[in-house]
Amino acid sequence: MTNLSTENKKVLPAGEDLGGAKQEFNITVYTENQIGLLNRIAIIFTRRKINIDSLNTSPSEIDSIHRFTIVINETEEVVRKLCRQIEKQVEVLKVYYHTNADVIWQEMALYKVSTNVIAEQVSVERLLRENGARAVVIRKDYTVFETTGHREETESLIRILQPYGLIEFVRSARVAIIKNSEGFNAKLREFERLEPGEDVIENEYLNQGQKVFTM
Repeated sequence: MTNLSTENKKVLPAGEDLGGAKQEFNITVYTENQIGLLNRIAIIFTRRKINIDSLNTSPSEIDSIHRFTIVINETEEVVRKLCRQIEKQVEVLKVYYHTNADVIWQEMALYKVSTNVIAEQVSVERLLRENGARAVVIRKDYTVFETTGHREETESLIRILQPYGLIEFVRSARVAIIKNSEGFNAKLREFERLEPGEDVIENEYLNQGQKVFTM
Protein backbone atom coordinates (compact mmCIF):
# COMPACT_ATOMS: atom_id res chain seq x y z
CA MET A 1 0.00 0.00 0.00
CA THR A 2 1.44 3.38 -1.00
CA ASN A 3 1.63 6.00 1.76
CA LEU A 4 1.58 9.68 0.79
CA SER A 5 4.26 11.63 2.62
CA THR A 6 3.51 15.00 4.20
CA GLU A 7 5.59 16.85 1.60
CA ASN A 8 4.04 15.16 -1.42
CA LYS A 9 0.54 14.88 -0.05
CA LYS A 10 -2.12 16.12 -2.45
CA VAL A 11 -5.89 16.29 -2.45
CA LEU A 12 -7.38 13.52 -4.57
CA PRO A 13 -10.92 13.44 -5.95
CA ALA A 14 -13.39 11.44 -3.87
CA GLY A 15 -13.23 7.74 -4.62
CA GLU A 16 -9.89 7.88 -6.45
CA ASP A 17 -7.53 4.95 -5.98
CA LEU A 18 -5.00 5.79 -3.26
CA GLY A 19 -2.94 2.68 -3.91
CA GLY A 20 -3.88 -0.96 -4.23
CA ALA A 21 -6.44 -2.65 -6.41
CA LYS A 22 -10.15 -2.24 -5.88
CA GLN A 23 -11.98 -5.25 -4.52
CA GLU A 24 -15.20 -6.13 -2.73
CA PHE A 25 -15.24 -5.19 0.95
CA ASN A 26 -17.86 -5.99 3.60
CA ILE A 27 -18.29 -3.17 6.10
CA THR A 28 -19.97 -4.20 9.36
CA VAL A 29 -21.35 -1.42 11.56
CA TYR A 30 -22.66 -2.03 15.09
CA THR A 31 -24.94 0.78 16.23
CA GLU A 32 -27.58 1.81 18.67
CA ASN A 33 -31.00 1.84 17.02
CA GLN A 34 -31.55 5.54 16.35
CA ILE A 35 -33.82 7.28 13.84
CA GLY A 36 -31.94 9.01 11.03
CA LEU A 37 -28.66 7.11 11.44
CA LEU A 38 -29.05 5.22 8.16
CA ASN A 39 -29.45 8.49 6.29
CA ARG A 40 -26.33 9.98 7.89
CA ILE A 41 -24.26 6.92 7.03
CA ALA A 42 -25.53 6.94 3.44
CA ILE A 43 -24.51 10.61 3.12
CA ILE A 44 -20.91 9.68 4.00
CA PHE A 45 -20.80 7.47 0.89
CA THR A 46 -22.70 9.95 -1.28
CA ARG A 47 -20.30 12.81 -0.54
CA ARG A 48 -17.40 10.63 -1.64
CA LYS A 49 -19.27 9.44 -4.74
CA ILE A 50 -18.93 5.81 -3.68
CA ASN A 51 -21.63 3.41 -4.83
CA ILE A 52 -23.11 0.98 -2.30
CA ASP A 53 -23.56 -2.42 -3.95
CA SER A 54 -25.54 -3.92 -1.08
CA LEU A 55 -26.97 -2.62 2.20
CA ASN A 56 -28.63 -4.71 4.89
CA THR A 57 -29.78 -3.66 8.35
CA SER A 58 -30.93 -6.09 11.01
CA PRO A 59 -31.04 -6.60 14.76
CA SER A 60 -27.90 -8.13 16.25
CA GLU A 61 -27.61 -10.83 18.90
CA ILE A 62 -27.80 -8.05 21.51
CA ASP A 63 -31.12 -6.37 22.27
CA SER A 64 -31.21 -2.69 21.14
CA ILE A 65 -28.01 -3.08 19.06
CA HIS A 66 -28.40 -3.09 15.28
CA ARG A 67 -26.02 -4.28 12.62
CA PHE A 68 -25.41 -2.77 9.18
CA THR A 69 -23.76 -4.84 6.45
CA ILE A 70 -22.54 -2.63 3.59
CA VAL A 71 -20.82 -3.96 0.46
CA ILE A 72 -18.70 -1.69 -1.73
CA ASN A 73 -15.99 -2.14 -4.35
CA GLU A 74 -13.04 0.06 -3.42
CA THR A 75 -9.40 0.10 -2.38
CA GLU A 76 -8.51 -0.77 1.19
CA GLU A 77 -7.22 2.74 1.84
CA VAL A 78 -10.56 4.28 0.88
CA VAL A 79 -12.48 1.71 2.94
CA ARG A 80 -10.31 2.38 5.98
CA LYS A 81 -11.04 6.12 5.79
CA LEU A 82 -14.75 5.46 5.36
CA CYS A 83 -14.82 3.30 8.47
CA ARG A 84 -13.08 5.98 10.51
CA GLN A 85 -15.64 8.53 9.33
CA ILE A 86 -18.58 6.25 10.16
CA GLU A 87 -17.22 5.61 13.65
CA LYS A 88 -17.42 9.34 14.35
CA GLN A 89 -21.22 9.07 14.44
CA VAL A 90 -22.34 9.22 18.07
CA GLU A 91 -24.55 6.13 17.93
CA VAL A 92 -21.96 3.92 16.22
CA LEU A 93 -20.24 1.48 18.59
CA LYS A 94 -17.76 -0.18 16.24
CA VAL A 95 -17.01 -0.55 12.52
CA TYR A 96 -15.16 -3.42 10.85
CA TYR A 97 -14.24 -4.10 7.25
CA HIS A 98 -13.41 -7.47 5.72
CA THR A 99 -12.78 -9.07 2.36
CA ASN A 100 -15.09 -11.84 1.16
CA ALA A 101 -12.55 -14.40 2.36
CA ASP A 102 -13.00 -13.19 5.95
CA VAL A 103 -16.80 -13.53 6.11
CA ILE A 104 -19.47 -16.16 5.54
CA TRP A 105 -22.14 -14.57 3.35
CA GLN A 106 -25.28 -15.38 1.42
CA GLU A 107 -27.92 -13.63 -0.68
CA MET A 108 -31.49 -14.79 -1.28
CA ALA A 109 -33.17 -14.54 -4.68
CA LEU A 110 -36.73 -15.04 -5.93
CA TYR A 111 -37.63 -15.99 -9.51
CA LYS A 112 -41.11 -15.84 -11.03
CA VAL A 113 -41.74 -18.10 -14.03
CA SER A 114 -44.81 -19.29 -15.91
CA THR A 115 -46.40 -22.34 -14.29
CA ASN A 116 -47.33 -23.68 -17.73
CA VAL A 117 -43.69 -23.60 -18.80
CA ILE A 118 -42.64 -25.41 -15.62
CA ALA A 119 -45.32 -28.06 -16.15
CA GLU A 120 -44.45 -28.61 -19.80
CA GLN A 121 -40.65 -28.28 -19.65
CA VAL A 122 -39.25 -31.03 -17.44
CA SER A 123 -35.75 -29.71 -18.12
CA VAL A 124 -36.57 -26.50 -16.24
CA GLU A 125 -37.58 -28.47 -13.17
CA ARG A 126 -34.34 -30.43 -13.35
CA LEU A 127 -32.29 -27.25 -13.73
CA LEU A 128 -33.97 -25.70 -10.72
CA ARG A 129 -33.30 -28.81 -8.67
CA GLU A 130 -29.66 -28.86 -9.74
CA ASN A 131 -29.31 -25.21 -8.68
CA GLY A 132 -30.80 -25.79 -5.23
CA ALA A 133 -34.01 -23.83 -5.90
CA ARG A 134 -37.35 -24.58 -4.25
CA ALA A 135 -40.91 -23.54 -4.98
CA VAL A 136 -42.38 -21.10 -2.44
CA VAL A 137 -45.59 -20.18 -4.34
CA ILE A 138 -47.41 -22.19 -7.02
CA ARG A 139 -50.36 -20.61 -8.85
CA LYS A 140 -52.10 -21.30 -12.11
CA ASP A 141 -50.39 -18.38 -13.85
CA TYR A 142 -46.98 -18.39 -12.23
CA THR A 143 -44.62 -20.16 -9.85
CA VAL A 144 -42.08 -18.46 -7.59
CA PHE A 145 -38.81 -20.19 -6.78
CA GLU A 146 -36.30 -19.28 -4.11
CA THR A 147 -32.58 -19.91 -3.90
CA THR A 148 -29.72 -18.72 -1.72
CA GLY A 149 -26.05 -18.44 -2.50
CA HIS A 150 -23.33 -16.12 -3.73
CA ARG A 151 -23.91 -13.51 -6.41
CA GLU A 152 -22.55 -15.63 -9.25
CA GLU A 153 -24.86 -18.51 -8.25
CA THR A 154 -28.04 -16.44 -8.23
CA GLU A 155 -27.08 -14.73 -11.49
CA SER A 156 -26.35 -18.10 -13.09
CA LEU A 157 -29.93 -19.20 -12.49
CA ILE A 158 -31.17 -15.99 -14.15
CA ARG A 159 -29.35 -16.92 -17.34
CA ILE A 160 -30.75 -20.45 -17.16
CA LEU A 161 -34.36 -19.28 -16.78
CA GLN A 162 -34.29 -16.46 -19.34
CA PRO A 163 -34.97 -18.76 -22.34
CA TYR A 164 -38.04 -20.11 -20.52
CA GLY A 165 -39.66 -16.72 -20.04
CA LEU A 166 -38.43 -15.43 -16.68
CA ILE A 167 -41.19 -13.01 -15.58
CA GLU A 168 -39.58 -11.35 -12.59
CA PHE A 169 -36.44 -11.52 -10.47
CA VAL A 170 -35.43 -9.93 -7.16
CA ARG A 171 -32.39 -10.41 -4.94
CA SER A 172 -31.93 -9.51 -1.30
CA ALA A 173 -29.09 -7.55 0.22
CA ARG A 174 -26.14 -9.52 1.52
CA VAL A 175 -26.17 -11.05 4.99
CA ALA A 176 -22.73 -11.81 6.37
CA ILE A 177 -21.17 -13.22 9.51
CA ILE A 178 -17.57 -12.41 10.38
CA LYS A 179 -15.52 -15.58 10.71
CA ASN A 180 -13.48 -14.27 13.64
CA SER A 181 -15.63 -11.88 15.68
CA GLU A 182 -15.80 -13.36 19.20
CA GLY A 183 -13.86 -10.43 20.62
CA PHE A 184 -16.42 -7.77 19.81
CA ASN A 185 -19.30 -10.07 20.76
CA ALA A 186 -17.90 -10.09 24.29
CA LYS A 187 -17.73 -6.29 24.22
CA LEU A 188 -21.38 -6.14 23.11
CA ARG A 189 -22.36 -8.39 26.00
CA GLU A 190 -20.49 -6.11 28.38
CA PHE A 191 -22.24 -3.07 26.86
CA GLU A 192 -25.59 -4.75 27.44
CA ARG A 193 -24.66 -5.50 31.07
CA LEU A 194 -23.54 -1.95 31.80
CA GLU A 195 -26.29 -0.14 29.89
CA PRO A 196 -28.48 1.86 32.33
CA GLY A 197 -31.97 0.53 32.88
CA GLU A 198 -35.18 2.36 32.08
CA ASP A 199 -36.02 3.11 35.73
CA VAL A 200 -35.60 6.77 36.68
CA ILE A 201 -32.96 7.28 39.35
CA GLU A 202 -33.15 10.51 41.31
CA ASN A 203 -30.01 12.59 41.10
CA GLU A 204 -28.71 13.08 44.65
CA TYR A 205 -27.03 16.37 43.62
CA LEU A 206 -30.11 17.81 41.90
CA ASN A 207 -30.92 20.30 44.65
CA GLN A 208 -27.30 21.08 45.55
CA GLY A 209 -26.25 22.95 42.43
CA GLN A 210 -24.67 25.84 44.33
CA LYS A 211 -22.44 23.50 46.37
CA VAL A 212 -21.45 21.18 43.53
CA PHE A 213 -20.62 23.81 40.90
CA THR A 214 -19.07 26.47 43.13
CA MET A 215 -15.33 26.73 42.47
